[in-house]
Amino acid sequence: MPQTGTFPAHDRHQPRQRRVQSRPPGAQPPAGPHFRVLTQYVRDFSFENPKAPESLRFEGKPQIDMGVEMNAQGRADGLFEIDLKLSVKAASGDQPMFQIELLYGGLFQIGGVEEKDIEKMLLIECPRYLFPFARQIIATATSDGGFYPPFLLEPLDFAAIYAARKAQQNGAPAIPPAQGQA
Repeated sequence: MPQTGTFPAHDRHQPRQRRVQSRPPGAQPPAGPHFRVLTQYVRDFSFENPKAPESLRFEGKPQIDMGVEMNAQGRADGLFEIDLKLSVKAASGDQPMFQIELLYGGLFQIGGVEEKDIEKMLLIECPRYLFPFARQIIATATSDGGFYPPFLLEPLDFAAIYAARKAQQNGAPAIPPAQGQA
């Protein structure tokens, strides 16, 4: 029996066994557009609480400055890496309270999607799936940083963010080709 507070032994060079529910042999893939999340992860995370403990005494509503970015990269193996970057700065007047930057990623397998619609799937549906997990990381960090109640991001409209990004890019493709592909 492992001791409390320890991780089970694991050889990091051996692949982990994943509990993935697969289709029975010979079964057809689902009809219509679909995606499968193979893994999700924190790629980069930063939490700053520069004025603690004074900032923890603040009673009121801080000014929030938030940024959202979504990126997708095709891979040579046919999978897609999706990055959801969330940045939040909270201040009271000119006094910073906290700053968070989170780059949360996922590895997706996409199927049944027409070529013209794959960009929308990657930059709307995949980030929509990742968002609740990223939101929880930010809420936990602000709570652990001493802020109560924790900061909860409002749900985001990824379709509107995508549309604004496309309008800004004037039709440029939002997904770079996979490395090794032209």
